[in-house]
Amino acid sequence: MVTVTTALSDYPKSPVTLEAEYDPGLSRWLWLVKWLLALPHYVILVILWAAFLIVTVIAFFAILITGAYPRALFGFNVGVMRWSWRVAYYAYGTLGTDRYPPFTLADVPGYPAHLEIVHPERLSRGLVLVKWWLLVLPQLLVAAFLGGGVRFAGGLAGLLAFYAGVSLLFTGRYPRGMYDLNIGLHRWTARVMAYAALLTDVYPPYRLDQGPREP
Repeated sequence: MVTVTTALSDYPKSPVTLEAEYDPGLSRWLWLVKWLLALPHYVILVILWAAFLIVTVIAFFAILITGAYPRALFGFNVGVMRWSWRVAYYAYGTLGTDRYPPFTLADVPGYPAHLEIVHPERLSRGLVLVKWWLLVLPQLLVAAFLGGGVRFAGGLAGLLAFYAGVSLLFTGRYPRGMYDLNIGLHRWTARVMAYAALLTDVYPPYRLDQGPREP
């Protein structure tokens, strides 16, 4: 019998980096009112995601014609995903921090939640026609179940966040295993959304990389 093992290094490196910092000192009760505290972010994100869709359509034609994703448009869409991840990490996507998320598309080095996507020099003109609806469809279904899709709130990750909130309320601690799994689910979701939004040609692996840091 021949045993075939696939090392992590055998997979192409993902251009999507989603990381966070575990905080053992979270408030027992603050998570109960974060829906209200995060409301201004939710209102802004509705507008930003509408713009995200428009920018993605423009980028589609730019890639089809030139084979490149315009850097300014790329930076905006990555910023929208980054903002959404910070809000989800603070609120009901993870409940991973009590630090209020900043109102910016840019990365904030001191904030405990980060998302980066490497800008590709070239993208496939042919692949852009099918990857956002046909190739990514199975992954979109998985991402919706795991992390709630573009909102980074809902799905299995949202359920884990709720259980973490209950744990915080009664024990004052966020179970580390639950936290690591939650971040892994969001990492998978971010990779899928980046591919569906034409930000990369690297197909997201069917692999759950848990923990606050990328493998």
